[in-house]
Amino acid sequence: MAPTSPRTPGSSGAPLAPLAERVEELLAPGGPLTVVAAGDPVLRTGTERYEGQLGPALLARFVEALRITMHAAPGVGLAAPQVGVGLRIAVIEDPAPVPEEVRLARGRVPQPFRVLVNPAYTGVGPGRAAFYEGCLSVPGYQAVVARHAAVRLTGEDEQGRALDEEFTGWPARIVQHETDHLDGTLYLDRAEPRSLSAQHIALERWSQPTPEAAARALGFELP
Repeated sequence: MAPTSPRTPGSSGAPLAPLAERVEELLAPGGPLTVVAAGDPVLRTGTERYEGQLGPALLARFVEALRITMHAAPGVGLAAPQVGVGLRIAVIEDPAPVPEEVRLARGRVPQPFRVLVNPAYTGVGPGRAAFYEGCLSVPGYQAVVARHAAVRLTGEDEQGRALDEEFTGWPARIVQHETDHLDGTLYLDRAEPRSLSAQHIALERWSQPTPEAAARALGFELP
């Protein structure tokens, strides 16, 4: 079980300056941060656990910058490595402005802004769900990814309070996608290769609530 008390700077005994200085540099210009694109090693090297490396004030500023960047992109989740910071931190938020048929098919319901610190997930039950998915670090493309239909997510929030919660439907997909980023995994690593579509093709031809038509036309199987 993750600690339930707030983190304190230096609690891990690790040097704080390099990461803190890196984040200060990123935040200095203000506004949205630059989203790192696939091919940058920071997206593949994994992350270190957050153990107070930034301190409460700098952490709060960094979290707000992640939120601003996520909104500006726009996206429904953003992980620290996507802005060049190798810490196990991610944010999610989804207003879910979708038609009713999409909401029902995908289980896409609104999610408030959440901060995930040191998150990890495990599948709940055997159910799998496959839908088209995209990534801010892989612009211009979408692909079908089969993921756990429900997951148990553990970790902490930005105040160090323990998180142990079950997510289903589209929220489960979001937390899996963002937590994968923290392990150096991109959605393409889990995708059905034959489903890969340019963004405009996905929107024009495969925007149905489910990817069944794409599976038939492109020749791949769904779970």
